[in-house]
Amino acid sequence: MFKYIVKSIWLLIFTIVICCVIYPAVLWGIGQTVFPFQANGSIVKGPNGAPVGSLLIAQPFTKDEYFQPRPSAASYDASASSSSALAPSNYALRGRVASTLGPIVTYKGGAKNGEAVGPDIELWFQQDKFGGSALIVAQWADLHNGMAQAWVTADPTHGAYVDEWAKSHADVVAQFIKDNPDTPQPKAPDLAVVFFKSFSKDNPGKFPMPVTKTTADGKSTTAIEPVKEGSDIRSNFFDMWRQDNAEVALQDVPGDFVTTSGSGLDPHITLDNAMFQLDRVSGKWAADSKRDAAEVRKEIEGLLQENASAPFGGLAGEKIINVLQVNLELTKKYGPPS
Repeated sequence: MFKYIVKSIWLLIFTIVICCVIYPAVLWGIGQTVFPFQANGSIVKGPNGAPVGSLLIAQPFTKDEYFQPRPSAASYDASASSSSALAPSNYALRGRVASTLGPIVTYKGGAKNGEAVGPDIELWFQQDKFGGSALIVAQWADLHNGMAQAWVTADPTHGAYVDEWAKSHADVVAQFIKDNPDTPQPKAPDLAVVFFKSFSKDNPGKFPMPVTKTTADGKSTTAIEPVKEGSDIRSNFFDMWRQDNAEVALQDVPGDFVTTSGSGLDPHITLDNAMFQLDRVSGKWAADSKRDAAEVRKEIEGLLQENASAPFGGLAGEKIINVLQVNLELTKKYGPPS
């Protein structure tokens, strides 16, 4: 019996040494000598030599000079990788996609071919009617409860604005408490829908948005005010505008421009997506460098083609580009954006 126990102990030690020491050490050595870049996270450096990110993980780019990655349900946080897990029938997915499309979608064909629909969304919104009924903001809040609450929680100033409204509309708040006895002390997000209904009656054809003004002493102040045009209106009301204008032909938008990946961290976009963004990117670089827009566009299109590749050496899928890699190439070619 003792002999078998000793053999088992030696086998255990041998297995630990092989599997937990020798094998990892060999792989580490091969990685550091043959594939050091990949083994250390595919970290790339910027023009100043400082690390700027990994080619394996997407990160947000907000400047118009850069290509933008896919939307991320994880807010591009590598420690919180996740998908949105929203079904096609979920109105939250429809609302998010519509919010992305509103400011950028264009007409297809007709007298306005290629023009943005945003200005027409604003004009339609100012008429204060949806489906033939008035009070468009009130209808929006009823149809999109989650988006109404998201507006209140998106910024502390929004919540403060609703709190101030509640003080001057005690009767509306009292009715809300009566209708919702389980919420005797409602917070700003709880009052989101009734707030927008009240706001819609008081401000037909307008939406609450931050407005920045310069005071007499040269300082800038920002406050929420009723406005009749702006990016929030284009984003929030595109879906309702589309329902009222279903017959209008619009340019197709690449699917990966408005949908998240399974991880929320996909560092690639399709070449079609990049080409969709090309006019914005090239136009901004042309303005920054004071060069001919057509010439700059041709240069950046060539850069995209050079960096595009399909999976498995082109044997499967469509061509994709790494957003960080291409944006670094743009900075290298044209310098830092203005």
